[in-house]
Amino acid sequence: MTTLTTTFLTRSGELAALETDELSGGLVLRIRGHAQSHVHPGEPERLHYDYMRRMAAAAELALSGLAPGRPARAVHLGAGALTFPRWVQARHPGADQTVLELEPDLVDFVTATVPLPSGTRLELISGDAAETTARLTRLPADLVVADMYRGTATPPHLMTPEFYAELGRVAADTGVLLVNVADDDGLPATFAHVAALVPTFPHAVIVGPSSVVEKGREGNAVIVASRSPRVEEWAGELLAAGPHPGAVVSASSFGSTAR
Repeated sequence: MTTLTTTFLTRSGELAALETDELSGGLVLRIRGHAQSHVHPGEPERLHYDYMRRMAAAAELALSGLAPGRPARAVHLGAGALTFPRWVQARHPGADQTVLELEPDLVDFVTATVPLPSGTRLELISGDAAETTARLTRLPADLVVADMYRGTATPPHLMTPEFYAELGRVAADTGVLLVNVADDDGLPATFAHVAALVPTFPHAVIVGPSSVVEKGREGNAVIVASRSPRVEEWAGELLAAGPHPGAVVSASSFGSTAR
């Protein structure tokens, strides 16, 4: 296996690096030393991280009922290695996708090393997500993916009721919001996200490893939310899709299971 390490200093002064993952054969994007994304060049449907595979299961359900011939519309908050836009394009060719990214030159760095799949329709809007959502025009979105981190935490202004109300403008009435939450023991960030988003997206479930969702241990969980009750009907399918062991709980019962 050829080992790759390539680095880049973003305009805000953060060091980004793409490094070979010797175990999986993919590439890991690190920013300030923190692993942010994992991508398999040439294999966009191959997802490495547990939470990405759970997000993919939910996204497939969200996009499976579109009218024949109508391209899927997806908005991604946070670019990373563009792992999820690559997956959407592979599963739903011709999807109309938009990425909001605070560090636009990071996207150039990533795509210079790992080009996007042929035919990808991707618009990049640079800036803070709280400000750039107002500039979105390809709406309403069928899928909104929120995976925004500075280091290991989501900035507080991107987990408020006001921010999620703005995402409500972005999403279609039946659109689905996916939020990746990397959390500590007790899941304080997950509870904060849930409390902030349910006024706008009242139907929500939390999916993740059973140790996280049911026992409140440190790890990643994914919030699947919508104005449509259909997401609450997906619990069995999301659980069956894995990875295992996993758990799915409704937002309304989340507090009693994870605390």
